[in-house]
Amino acid sequence: MRATFRPALAGYDRGVRKVGRLSASSDPRSPRRAVFLDRDGVLNHRAPPGDYVKSVAEFAWLTGAREGVRRLNDEGWLALVVTNQRGIARGLMTSSDVEAIHDKAQRELREIGAHVDAFYYCPHGDDDRCACRKPQPGLILRAAQDWKVDLAASFLVGDDDRDVEAARRAGVRAVKIPSDGNLRDTLTKLLSAREDPTNDG
Repeated sequence: MRATFRPALAGYDRGVRKVGRLSASSDPRSPRRAVFLDRDGVLNHRAPPGDYVKSVAEFAWLTGAREGVRRLNDEGWLALVVTNQRGIARGLMTSSDVEAIHDKAQRELREIGAHVDAFYYCPHGDDDRCACRKPQPGLILRAAQDWKVDLAASFLVGDDDRDVEAARRAGVRAVKIPSDGNLRDTLTKLLSAREDPTNDG
């Protein structure tokens, strides 16, 4: 039987999964900068329309995704995944399935010296009226609270309008990966622009 969630706490008590190196800031009072990453379509290939990535066997990295995460690690950004996983609400997979996928992703990131700092997912459907399913900002806000993130200095990388709207509601800049792009190249352009002293944007 699926647990009942109060909308205000949806995705937080059981629907949030944190995996990885839960490192603390050298000064826990100091706000940190983060890149919030959508999962399907940013890190891994999406399932066919109407389907979901339901098992580790169905998880396949997109070109440049692991390298993009490693660049964030190397440059001191938190890498925080925020993902809708409605297949749980539809009974097509379980929370354990999602967590196994995230464990696999983390293992394969470690193979190249990379890691995601934490995975956050929403297990609900549209009718659950939760606070965490994007375009609601709950996943981003919870991650920001857990990791003391400076939202104004952070951004989100996604691949659809729900990601962009969730970022807007959370007060985070959003970057949408182009259809012919990938995470590595998107981050290269974005981080280079931030480091350019002549760039006012």
